[in-house]
Amino acid sequence: MKIALLGCGVVGGGVLDICDKRSDLELSYILVRRPRPELGGRAVTDVNTIINDVSVDTVVEVMGGLHPAYEYVVQAMKAGKNVVTANKHLVAHYYCELTQLAREQGVAFRCTPAVGGGIPWLVNLERVLRLDEVTAFSGIMNGTTNFILDAMHTDGSDFAEVLKLAQELGYAEADPSADIDGLDIQRKCIITANVAFGCCLSEEDVPVFGIRTVTAADIKAAESMNGVCKMLAFGSNAGGKLSVYVEPSFVPVGELEAAVSTNRNVISFETALTGKESFCGQGAGRFPTAYNAVADCLDIASGVHGFYTDTMKPAKPDNSAEKHPYYVRFEGRDAWLDSVTIAPCGDGVITGDLPVSEMHAWAARAKAADPALFIAGII
Repeated sequence: MKIALLGCGVVGGGVLDICDKRSDLELSYILVRRPRPELGGRAVTDVNTIINDVSVDTVVEVMGGLHPAYEYVVQAMKAGKNVVTANKHLVAHYYCELTQLAREQGVAFRCTPAVGGGIPWLVNLERVLRLDEVTAFSGIMNGTTNFILDAMHTDGSDFAEVLKLAQELGYAEADPSADIDGLDIQRKCIITANVAFGCCLSEEDVPVFGIRTVTAADIKAAESMNGVCKMLAFGSNAGGKLSVYVEPSFVPVGELEAAVSTNRNVISFETALTGKESFCGQGAGRFPTAYNAVADCLDIASGVHGFYTDTMKPAKPDNSAEKHPYYVRFEGRDAWLDSVTIAPCGDGVITGDLPVSEMHAWAARAKAADPALFIAGII
């Protein structure tokens, strides 16, 4: 198999290292934005060099971002080349268009490293869907937020301090917004829901509340309820009612998610035949992510074609039927919050069972009055 690599940063460098140790994968080109003499003659700056070479059958995109990654992937597919990508933003944003284009062009489109890093999450969803129906999924899908929350629990660190450490260790970007505001996990949740439930969701369909405003007082509140604060994604499709959302959650001590430490991920799905199955491991990083990118190439070389599912039913989540209590820390008085509060809890309050849609809609409005607002679902 002849491969062209779009981008050679952290993950791309891992793909290069793995491919160069194998005799069955030839990495012919590496698209770069600036001179990289250490890459030798394989480095090119014009994507058309790759697109126009008919001997290249698979393009691996690890550039990140929407543009020009989108344009390059579309060009590659239209030229009859298979595409493997680790770019969850690209896949979530252009899901319907790219999966449809891959089908029309008769090429494989795989994105296993985009959700779960080194965890073989999407390929296991694909496998179970051959025999069974996925009714729900949930889990920790972002290592940066898990690292931050775990440190706040175990070391008593404050948010700003541990975020700085995460950046120094390479777990968080210089601009950590996608992680701490929940956008990264939202995109992974969208891709998972689309595959698991055979639908096609967009970012505006999936409500998200991040951990940017979490404080030591919120961590103590979770511990006072014998819980651990985790950033979780949820999806369910029971009885034809689709629910998908992302939020911090107080998970009881003893549950699997509560025990997942540092920057690890854990993702679970539930089916009628197998019940709950969980997958735990490194959700990001140079070699874990590169491993799944190369594994996708090997799957294609062995005969895997297309995407993980051919089903894309029109659908829109309705989170009004999903109800649970919430912990809310809000500065000031609010008539609606007062009406649903059942008990005080540290610097915040505990509500009765509330629809997810109602709480997220209120939180979106309440941020204007209190930018430091924090909410967490209570499991």
